[in-house]
Amino acid sequence: MDFELNEDLRLIRDMAREFAEKELMPRATGHDRNGTIDPEVFEKIGELGFWGLTTPEEYGGAGMGSVALSVVLEELNRACASTGVTVSVHNSLLGTPLGKFGTDAQKERYFPKLATGETIGAYCLTEANAGSDAASLRCRAEDKGDSFLVNGEKVWVTNAAWAGLFLVYVRTDENASRAKGISALLVPSDTPGLTVEKAEKKCGIRGSATNVVQFSDVLVPKDALLGELNGGFQVAMDTLDGGRIGIASQAVGIGRACLEASIKYSKEREQFNQPIGNFQAIQWKLADMSTRLEASRMLVRQAAWTRDRGAPCTQESAQAKLFASRTANFCADECLQIHGGAGYTDDFHVERLFRDARITEIYEGATDIQRLIIARKLLA
Repeated sequence: MDFELNEDLRLIRDMAREFAEKELMPRATGHDRNGTIDPEVFEKIGELGFWGLTTPEEYGGAGMGSVALSVVLEELNRACASTGVTVSVHNSLLGTPLGKFGTDAQKERYFPKLATGETIGAYCLTEANAGSDAASLRCRAEDKGDSFLVNGEKVWVTNAAWAGLFLVYVRTDENASRAKGISALLVPSDTPGLTVEKAEKKCGIRGSATNVVQFSDVLVPKDALLGELNGGFQVAMDTLDGGRIGIASQAVGIGRACLEASIKYSKEREQFNQPIGNFQAIQWKLADMSTRLEASRMLVRQAAWTRDRGAPCTQESAQAKLFASRTANFCADECLQIHGGAGYTDDFHVERLFRDARITEIYEGATDIQRLIIARKLLA
């Protein structure tokens, strides 16, 4: 097995790293404090082609896969997790299912603008009473002949405030049991009756947009159906396999930022007339952080490589997200401990890393859900 990135992947990694260091790192604290991402960042992401990283070339995208996306996301999240999750959701939770389940007409209509970032994508699955138990969702789409009439509410919708296209999961068969009556719809943001409402005030990733989305008598044409009627739950689960690779990549990026900050501080901070990096207690923390990060990256690459081959990757993506997200939080905790009281203030960016890391164990499948997925695969 070759663990080296090929020339194309090294090139795109270097592009992402340069962009992250020059454009995102200087802005990351501002994104966090202002609760939004600078519009210039979105434009530059478009110029680099990262909005269309997984979009097929015939529609103006880069035509690359999950490995390339994971490489880019690690670099972006090392600098700014708010920007990283925005790019991740756009590519993995909307672009990928559109490419896999969309009709030719849907791809021709949406992909060109998605590839440039003129249209940003969002994913509407979670509801107030349907989180880990996504099959219990109640947002309803009533059959009206040539269209669906959608009513309901979605919560925790990443990218909602600036999205131009929503992938919305709705119940289309009230008589079917749980997952069997769910469908997926592509709904443009300018559809009458669709409103983006409450913006969540979050612990971390504060620059990203997270909102409640309301659907009040929203008429959606039948050709907006993504995949088969009442087959939406399968679309959602397949999509989340890719999404979890994206969040695992985010976790590696955040953890890497924690390790780098810890190494730097350990060389600069002196106690007892020597750098604290000379002390074994600090050295062991750095060693454990580095080892867990390397293992996390390998799990992410394996899951992404498996998905790019078109093979089932549910277990691999769950393992990558489980371990990488736990590692990100471990690294953030150790990083803050190494920085001591200084790290607990906003004079150092490590307090932001600490807050940003926490969400990786929650969204796109909480830690305990990943354990359930893995165990079910093992016991099947």
